[in-house]
Amino acid sequence: MFKQKVTELVAKGLEEKPSIFLIDLSISEGNKINITLDGDSGVTLQDCIDISRAVEHNLDREEEDFSLEVASAGATSPLIQKRQYTKNIGRILHVKQNDNIEIEAELTAANDDFIVLEWESREPKKIGKGKETVQNRVEVPYENIKEAKVVIVF
Repeated sequence: MFKQKVTELVAKGLEEKPSIFLIDLSISEGNKINITLDGDSGVTLQDCIDISRAVEHNLDREEEDFSLEVASAGATSPLIQKRQYTKNIGRILHVKQNDNIEIEAELTAANDDFIVLEWESREPKKIGKGKETVQNRVEVPYENIKEAKVVIVF
């Protein structure tokens, strides 16, 4: 009952912020509410405050005590929702697939079914000696992705 009410309050708060979306909502022992948000253009402190207020101001601590933490998805957090892939097109991802193959490449596209990763590699020439630069492209269905993280480049 409590989790359902919190979920509804978060959804209502997010209706006013269409570019922000929920990544995770958990309620642990002692009614410790943890909300993780992401956004198409990132999440501001004000976004977190607004969602916190949408929840906190509509719950009664006299009825049920709780603690509340609202945060944005960290830069090194794994990507969870398809919408996160779309916002990271053009960035380098490190993708672990279910078959334990790992690819680190540029995310060039994402749709409802799969992501597209592209990278260059040096391969032996098919004819003659030496190596040539080859453009690689692979489509990875979401169900084959065990974990994907954005690679932070300095």
